[in-house]
Amino acid sequence: MSAKPRHVHASDLQGIGRLAIDATLGITGIVETMHHNISLVPAPLGKATRKPAKGITGLVYRSIRGVTRLVGGGVDLALANLASRMGEEPSSPAREAVLAALNGVLGDHLAASGNPLALSMRFRRGGQALVLRRPSLAKAIAQPTGRILILVHGLCRNDLQWERNGHDHGAAIAAEPGIEPRYTPVYLHYNSGMHVSTNGRQFARLVESLVRAWPVPVEEIAIVAHSMGGLVARSAVQCATGERRAWTGRLTKIVFLGTPHDGAPLERGGNWVNVVLDRSPYTTALARLGKLRSAGITDLRHGNLLDEDWSGKDRFATTHRAGPKRRLVPLPAGVQCFAAAASLARKGASLRERFLGDGLVPVPSALGLGRTPKGALGVPASRQWIGYGMNHLDLLDRPEVYDRIRRWLA
Repeated sequence: MSAKPRHVHASDLQGIGRLAIDATLGITGIVETMHHNISLVPAPLGKATRKPAKGITGLVYRSIRGVTRLVGGGVDLALANLASRMGEEPSSPAREAVLAALNGVLGDHLAASGNPLALSMRFRRGGQALVLRRPSLAKAIAQPTGRILILVHGLCRNDLQWERNGHDHGAAIAAEPGIEPRYTPVYLHYNSGMHVSTNGRQFARLVESLVRAWPVPVEEIAIVAHSMGGLVARSAVQCATGERRAWTGRLTKIVFLGTPHDGAPLERGGNWVNVVLDRSPYTTALARLGKLRSAGITDLRHGNLLDEDWSGKDRFATTHRAGPKRRLVPLPAGVQCFAAAASLARKGASLRERFLGDGLVPVPSALGLGRTPKGALGVPASRQWIGYGMNHLDLLDRPEVYDRIRRWLA
C-alpha cells in the first residue's frame, strides 16, 4: 500500500525554520536601520545611512542576531536529522501549490541559501518526476509516441496546475482523435523565482537529456507555455541554439498563452513603490521589504530572457542606465509560433478596454507587438488570437482556448 500524500513534510519544517531565522535577522536589520536613521534626525528627503547602530543600541541588536543564529542552528540540526530519517514522502496537491507559490516569490533566496523548500527543475507526469533514462521512461510512460508535447507553467505555479476545472490542455491534446500521430505530454516543473535565463539554460539541457532517453525516436517537439513559461521557453531555445543542441532541429511549434513578451506593468508599478520608499531616510529601511521579491518576478518587468539583461545591473533600478539596452531576442527560425492573449473586456468594448489585458498581462505584450515597432516579435496575425471576457488563468481551461490550441497543433 502506498503512503498517503502529506501536506507537510519533515524537510518542510526544516525549511520553514530556516526562513523564520532569515526573517528574524532581516527584520532586526530593518528595525536597526530605521532606529539609527531616526536618531540622526535627518530632513524628510535627506541622506540615509545603512550603517549599524552604535553603543548600547548596537549591542542590543548584535545580541538579538547572535541569539537568533545560535538557537536557529540547533533547531535546524534537529530538523535535518528528522528529515533524513523520514526519507522521501508523497506530496499532496495543496503542498505542491504552496511550494510553487513560495518559490515564485522567494525562489532565488531559497536556492542560494540551500533551503530544502527550493524546487529543482525536472520533467514530471501526474506529479511524479521522470527519471531521464530509457528503461525508466519506458516504464513510466505507456505507449510513448515520437511527438513530444512539453508544457511549461508560469510564475508561482506548478505542473499539476495545468489541470483546472477538470481540464488539462496536455491530457486533452494527447487524447485528441483529430491529431495523428498523437502527442505524448510531459510537464516541466521548476523554481519560477529564479532568473528566466537561469531556468532557460537548465531547460535547454534537460530537453536534450529527455530526447536522448526517449524510448522511441523523437520526430517532433512542440511546446505549450503559459505566462512566464513562454519567456523560459524562448530563453531555452535561444540558449540551445547557441550551444548547438540537436533538439532544436526537432522543435516545430511553440504556443504562448498570456506570455508577457514585453513585460508586465504590475511589476513595473510595484518597483516604483520601492523607489519612493527609498527616497526618505525614514522609510528607506522599508524598501528592503520590496527587494525581497524574487529574480523571476523582477525579470517580468521587461520580459528579460538573457543573462546580459540582468547581470551586473541593479535589478530594482527603474531604467537600464547601468548597462546596455536589452537585446531583442527574435522568435526561433523555422519554428511556427502562436500567441494567445486574454482580455477582461468584452469583444464589443472600446479598443482601449480590449487592450488592457487579462489583469496581469496587456494584450499587446501577450501578442509580442512590442512597445515600439522595432521591438515587435513578428508573430503573423493569422497566428494571433484574443479571448475576450477572460482572465489570465482562464487561458488554462476555457473551451475556446483549447479549441485554438488544438487547431494550431493539428
